Formats: sequence, C-alpha cells, structure tokens
Amino acid sequence: MLRKLLPALLVATTVLPAAAVLTAPAPAMAQSQPADQVRVRGSVISLGDKALKVKTREGSTVDVTLANGWKVSGVAKAAITDIKPGDYVGIASLRKADGGDGALEVLIFPPALKGAGEGSHGWDLKPNSSMTNATVADAVKGVDGQTVTVSYQGKEKKISIPDGTPVVTLAPATKDDLIPGAIVFITAVKDPSGTLATRQIVVGTHGVVPPM
Repeated sequence: MLRKLLPALLVATTVLPAAAVLTAPAPAMAQSQPADQVRVRGSVISLGDKALKVKTREGSTVDVTLANGWKVSGVAKAAITDIKPGDYVGIASLRKADGGDGALEVLIFPPALKGAGEGSHGWDLKPNSSMTNATVADAVKGVDGQTVTVSYQGKEKKISIPDGTPVVTLAPATKDDLIPGAIVFITAVKDPSGTLATRQIVVGTHGVVPPM
C-alpha cells in the first residue's frame, strides 16, 4: 500500500521518488530537481475535482492540477531511537559552521522503498540544504543528540541530528485529509504554460506535518 502511496516521496526520488514525492522518486527525496519540477509547500485552501488550491509558504496561491490516478499519503511521527543500522532514510541537512552536516528533518522509509532515490543532492527546504537518501551504517549517541553514519553509492556521510529535529515515517492518508488549512508537500511538474500538475500529495494528519 505504501508503495502505491509514495511514488513521490521518493522522486527525488525520494526522495522520494520522484518527484520525490510525487514523482517519486520524490521527501523522499533526493535527486537533483529537473528544470520543470517544482516543490510546493504550504496549506490547503480548497480541493476540487481536478485541482488543489494551495497557499504556499512564500504567501502566493497556486492551483495544482491532479493527474489521473493521483494519490495522497501522510506522515507519522517517529523518534531518533527508531533509526537502526540497515534502515533506509532520507535526511535533509545543512553544513554546520564547525564542519559536518546537521539534520533539518529525517524520513524513515519503509523496507519496501529501500534504495529509492539513493544519493545526496541539493534540496530547497532551506537555502544551501541537501537531501541524502541512504542506508544507516550506524547510529550512536553523541553529545549533540544523535550522530548517524549513512552510506550511499560507495560513499559515507556523518550527519548529526540535534534534539528537536523532526523525525517521521510514511503513513496512509486519503483525499478526505485534504481539508482547508492542512499542510501539504507536493512535487509538481510545470508545463511551458506554467500549469502545475502532480500525481502525489503528502499531507499532514493528526498534528504531524510533512517536514520535507
């Protein structure tokens, strides 16, 4: 079921595969973003038969056309202690002033999505942030929260996870969760006319919002 819900979180594949999240190779997300791919973060204004109207985090209003067979998925709260060696994760991070990377958010993928969008690429959660989809080699407790070593494509990276960093996993959701005010993360494709379209929406439910 999650495999059907998440093609996108992965598109980035995914960091999310697409589109990372939608295109899955999406959130989860980690492959360079094509020129016609746009990530929309914001809150639902209204859901129509063929489009979702969203107020973006930048304050603008956009209409995202819903492609045939579009899906919606959610996120569930997890904890740093849930991250185990061998898990596949998507971690958005920033370089720290003293060197190394500090996590902005962590997505723990279900086993069925292991390997989706593997790699480390630029991400737009914050300026100069990156998204790394990789396998956890080890997770050890340090003086500054948790430091996780991840491996991908023959490389390794250590990423610190400060206390308070959002940690989530994927969860089921339905279009009924796309109510006004709900927080969404969407990877959409923009055509030459500027129209946005998507096949996958990630929505916050039960007080847990997509931190991607």
